[in-house]
Amino acid sequence: MAVKILIKRSIGQEVAPVVRPLIVELRAHAMKQPGYVSGETLKCIERPGEYLVISTWQSLDEWNKWLNSQDRKILEDKIDSITGMATEYTAYVQLGN
Repeated sequence: MAVKILIKRSIGQEVAPVVRPLIVELRAHAMKQPGYVSGETLKCIERPGEYLVISTWQSLDEWNKWLNSQDRKILEDKIDSITGMATEYTAYVQLGN
């Protein structure tokens, strides 16, 4: 069953130019993972430092493999150390599943 993963980050304007390329790199790695379907990155209009990634995976198991992979953790740790905020993850399934 497909899952949508919402990934929320707070990124200060002063560090955004450094963090954005890391997010793009993270997406490039994710796209190569088994079970990755799609993703998009959104910037909040009302809260300019808030970013939301909506990532679709074929299964929660495949997402969890990527979530726990060393490659992802290294990049995520870089992002979190630069922003000073932990990235938030929330998994969703379509209603009725």
